[in-house]
Amino acid sequence: MALTRSFLKGMNLTDEQVGAIIEAHTDTVDALKSQRDQYKADAEKLVTVQKELDKLKEAAENGGDYDKLKKEFEDYKADVQKKETIAAKKAALTELAKDAGLSEAGIAKAIKYADWDSIELEDDGKVKDSKTQIKSLKEEWAEYVQTSQTKGASTANPPAGSSGKTYKTKEEIFAIKDAGERQKAIAENHELFGF
Repeated sequence: MALTRSFLKGMNLTDEQVGAIIEAHTDTVDALKSQRDQYKADAEKLVTVQKELDKLKEAAENGGDYDKLKKEFEDYKADVQKKETIAAKKAALTELAKDAGLSEAGIAKAIKYADWDSIELEDDGKVKDSKTQIKSLKEEWAEYVQTSQTKGASTANPPAGSSGKTYKTKEEIFAIKDAGERQKAIAENHELFGF
């Protein structure tokens, strides 16, 4: 049965009494509705909190730190492997740069600015497609490529023998008084004697 104005008037109450009762009843109902809404919101949160609590309990029972530690270990292992790979690539690229004729400064710059992801190594630790790589290094670091030329002895002025004197004829050699010196001069100028 609902508390209505007509119900209260049926009890022979005055209009003032009915208004006061209805007002008090409305305040009580509004307060109860507010409490109900709060409890409902708390109950909905409780379901979420309970799920999180269950997950934490399960993780604790199964070694919750295991997954975190495993990930940290895998990350560390990948970092170490990456560093070892780059070290091997640096060594191989250094050798390749030497083969390309780069100076020490050129090798240092080639190593500093190398794109390590694009460099691949063969099973023996050398850079794949080394001829193309050498050509690329020579083109990219051309100002650091060293060129060396070997110059032979001048035929117009042949080098002197170990005695420091050059003999042009057999007579000059036979004119040497010391027998040891003469033998040495003959050996150094053997072409004059036909042997």
